[in-house]
Amino acid sequence: MRAAAIVGPGISSRYLEKFKATSDVAWVSGVPNQSSDADAIVIFGGDGTIHRQLSRLVALQLPVLIVPCGSGNDFARALNLRHVHDALDAWQQFSRTQANTRKIDLGLIRESDKNICHYFCCAGGVGLDGEIARRANALPRWLRANGGYALSLLPALANFAAISMNINSLNLSATCLAYVAVFANAPYYGGGMKIAPRARLDDGKLDLCIIGDMARLKLLTLFPTIYFGKHLKIPRVEYTQTPSLTLTTEIPYPVYADGEYVCETPIEVGIAAKALPVIVP
Repeated sequence: MRAAAIVGPGISSRYLEKFKATSDVAWVSGVPNQSSDADAIVIFGGDGTIHRQLSRLVALQLPVLIVPCGSGNDFARALNLRHVHDALDAWQQFSRTQANTRKIDLGLIRESDKNICHYFCCAGGVGLDGEIARRANALPRWLRANGGYALSLLPALANFAAISMNINSLNLSATCLAYVAVFANAPYYGGGMKIAPRARLDDGKLDLCIIGDMARLKLLTLFPTIYFGKHLKIPRVEYTQTPSLTLTTEIPYPVYADGEYVCETPIEVGIAAKALPVIVP
């Protein structure tokens, strides 16, 4: 069997060495040029590393294993790969049987005024979360991996005002002032925040969570509840599921997905059903 290894920035080679030591596999480095060049792809890194490769991964249609060793590992968490040893166990099983795979959905962002589409695996959003992600991405990697998103909340909030958004989906049409609108394919984002507790990776739906305008102190008290998925009971939080949506703002506003800058509004968001084969525990 042949495996392609994609190693994210700043990731120690010791993780790859663990995998090389446990199975009789021929390893190549980087994204394969074509699907016949490998039998599987193993990504060592976090959500940003995965996000940047999604278009190629979808085109190749090779089984993908995520090894959670990045600063944000929300996609691996959604696949129940919470530790490196979970990924190693899944890899050993795949090496023996090639049976532990499934196909999952990906989110798809289209720039409304351009013919450009962007995949995402976890969640995308407009508003405060983008400003937090921008600040967190500027932190040293070790700090980013140890609460960087939470640490960036207060400075991001200091001068941030709710945004006027127009959001249209199958069962929601609203023009509102909101601090953030998140459209999720997976339950987690921001390093373990359970923003979309009802999200499933293969249900053909986006989970839309809108946190409306509210007092800053109330907003601060809301954020800890997101880690446990308890924010849905709080007034000014709207939550729905939909196959697609459009989102516009009065002026172009940054759109982030999987912690990475993607484009600016206006956008159309949908689901690419069963777009990515993954190796799971």
